[in-house]
Amino acid sequence: MIIAGTYSFNNGLNTLKRQYPKLLAEIREIIAEVDAARCKTKKSKEKTMPGRLLYNPRKLNTAFKKQFTARGWVKKKVACDYPTDFYEADYRSKPLNTGAFREMDFLKDDLGVEVQFGKYAFMVYNVCAKMTIFHNLGFINAGVEVVPIKNFADEMSTGVSYFEQFVWDLQKRGVANIDIPVLILGIDK
Repeated sequence: MIIAGTYSFNNGLNTLKRQYPKLLAEIREIIAEVDAARCKTKKSKEKTMPGRLLYNPRKLNTAFKKQFTARGWVKKKVACDYPTDFYEADYRSKPLNTGAFREMDFLKDDLGVEVQFGKYAFMVYNVCAKMTIFHNLGFINAGVEVVPIKNFADEMSTGVSYFEQFVWDLQKRGVANIDIPVLILGIDK
């Protein structure tokens, strides 16, 4: 695969070049090693493209996981202990035991990486919430979000978000004082 677009959110590119040059090079190598052609295995059942062969996000995620794991990157899972002390005084509930958690796809030397081939909301959540949470918990200081560009997303199921849309929204949103440096990488096959 190739990196087709780069967007530096909250000085993400300079932060990675300065603090994580070896990890940035490693991420670039990982992307280049993923063979997207081997992941074009999903036969569409959608009305707009019946029978068309599409890129399978699960296969793509597995290919990325193999490459990251081989280089010592680890998944980080954090249990969520949801508060109940904000319930109304007269509200009665069973004990809250959800087993919920938050998870960072890949973590190495306080750099977090998320690979996202899903809906738009997940991209925004990763950068504007999850990475901030993992930073506040002391696990990461910067992040990388790997997403498809539109050209690539067009060859997946409908609804997969893409780099150009994500960058537009981040530009219009702006940077908040709680945002961490994140490099957004738009990839293509």
